[in-house]
Amino acid sequence: MTLSDDRDTTVTTLANGVRVLTIRQPHLETASASIFVRTGSAHEAKAENGISHFTEHMVFKGTATRDARRINVDAERLGAEVNAHTDKDHTAFHMRGLAGHAGDFVRMLGDIVGAPTFPAAELESERQVLLHECTEDEDDPLTTAFKLFDKASFGEHGAAQGVIGPRRHLERFTRDALAAYVQRQYSGANVIVGVAGAVDPDAMARAAEAAFGALPRGTPNVVAPAAWVGGIGTRRIAGSSQAHAVLGFPVAPATADDPRGTLAAALFGEGMSSPLMDSVRERKGLAYYAACSADVLEMCGQFVVEASTGPKQVEELLAEVLALLRRQAEHIDADDLERARHQIVVRRVRARERSQRRLEDAALDLFALGRVKPHAQAIEAVRAVSADALRDHFAQLLATPPAVALAGELPRAASERVREILAR
Repeated sequence: MTLSDDRDTTVTTLANGVRVLTIRQPHLETASASIFVRTGSAHEAKAENGISHFTEHMVFKGTATRDARRINVDAERLGAEVNAHTDKDHTAFHMRGLAGHAGDFVRMLGDIVGAPTFPAAELESERQVLLHECTEDEDDPLTTAFKLFDKASFGEHGAAQGVIGPRRHLERFTRDALAAYVQRQYSGANVIVGVAGAVDPDAMARAAEAAFGALPRGTPNVVAPAAWVGGIGTRRIAGSSQAHAVLGFPVAPATADDPRGTLAAALFGEGMSSPLMDSVRERKGLAYYAACSADVLEMCGQFVVEASTGPKQVEELLAEVLALLRRQAEHIDADDLERARHQIVVRRVRARERSQRRLEDAALDLFALGRVKPHAQAIEAVRAVSADALRDHFAQLLATPPAVALAGELPRAASERVREILAR
């Protein structure tokens, strides 16, 4: 058992490599239990894109000892909330309820993650649910823009693959394919059992040993870093009245433990007084919705600017965003830097007050860094980034070919117009 520099956090490693992450929050009456598996769409072969998400849905449909109804009843009789999600770099399964039931949550999650049976009848009905989700995904212009953006960013690397996967894959995944994927990816070296709340770390370690001790150790599911490509992707979508634009540059992956990308994104586009929102929305009226973020994963990172605008304003919007970025590469306003630092500090503090969010942040630290980053250290790293260092970071971003994606109602020759703007 090891304690992190945050004295309320304990990490215990079982004999098969499963890590048990416990965060003591004695002031809470509830507890959150989550299982994090180091597998997602970035880990999938191209021919099986979407299988992580399909698997996430199907593990709730039956195990060696419980059918789908019993799985739901067991959780709901305790008043527990149950949820799950799949991302590019991980899959997670969650339960939240009374702290006294935390051991039960670990046991029940261990059953669905460790012993899914993928019943044939449930497989076909859930396939239809996933196909409906795929249709909704295909019909959404902003989602389409982000898919094009990821492809422009990383080309054929797994990081460019969408989580849901293409329709043709959802239509043909079999029980055997799902079972083989779980056997290959869901191993001790790739599983973190996380519990946060008024709980005892030793008791949680024992519960995790009982639920996950039989998993094979396996080897870490490490994906090679994604090389930045840069490029332009466009798609017209019938029935859309707006153009949805996404523009971005590479930033360091989570393994680099570099806060500059996150700080640059907060400075540039977080809050109504940020350069992006003040200019694009408040002063020029080029968009109602605009945002900037840093999407930092274990194998890659993206500095992302997104906005929705009218088709006739796309060129002006992109030109203005690039001009604003160039200004940051020339000068960092002291007030903007102070605002961005405080926004990140508040965001981290708020995340620490939410059990499930704190568990996920800590689990992703364990996957990427092999340790849980201490809260004070993370805050100090953000505060230590100087204006000169951030200015240089913006200059480095602009020295890289950007990735640009447009979807929805687009002007004619949209790709050519974007190239002209980038060339200028």
